[in-house]
Amino acid sequence: MMAIAKNTEPKSLTEHRAASHSDYDNYAAKDDLRASLVGEQHGICCYCMGRIRADGRSMKIEHWQCQENHPALQLDYGNLLGACYGGEGRPKKLQHCDTRKGKDDLKWNPANPTHMIADRVAYLTDGTIESSDTKFCKQLNEVLNLNLRVLKNNRKGVLDGVIAWWQHEKARLKGPVPKATFERELAARLDGGELAPYSGVAVWWLTARLRKM
Repeated sequence: MMAIAKNTEPKSLTEHRAASHSDYDNYAAKDDLRASLVGEQHGICCYCMGRIRADGRSMKIEHWQCQENHPALQLDYGNLLGACYGGEGRPKKLQHCDTRKGKDDLKWNPANPTHMIADRVAYLTDGTIESSDTKFCKQLNEVLNLNLRVLKNNRKGVLDGVIAWWQHEKARLKGPVPKATFERELAARLDGGELAPYSGVAVWWLTARLRKM
């Protein structure tokens, strides 16, 4: 899970919210919303960091606080995120992200800068995502099901990759890797319009290394 920097909401959403009798269901320009959400999330799901595209076939528009329990927020752009389909149609034990979450609430919102989501999560060597916040850690497992085996394996692959890069650099330099090299690698992984799936794991690891320097 990565922090999401919200951009300006689509003009169509602003105009729709100002109209009489507006709600999420009668908002016709959802393609505008999908494009905006996928763009600011750099093509990855707000929760698992898997690939999403700006169409109804590969992503869902997620209400961080659900419409049924929080109707006043159904058109609040800060409450809207882009999520993958998360095993929709499969047994609940194989579902994740918004599909598994349903109407449940989460303690922290990746798109709220005051929630500092990057400081709330960490990853183990087997790809497990966890949090030092006991309640949120339970939600990562039971509400979002982010430690589903396939997700753990995908994150482990990214973590193994960035550690292999580090080991290669150490061997090439025949010594410690300089801080500037870590900074360049971190910048490269954050550069561009679309991030690699699960890239937040590498960003977390590189950031953690830099903080120790």
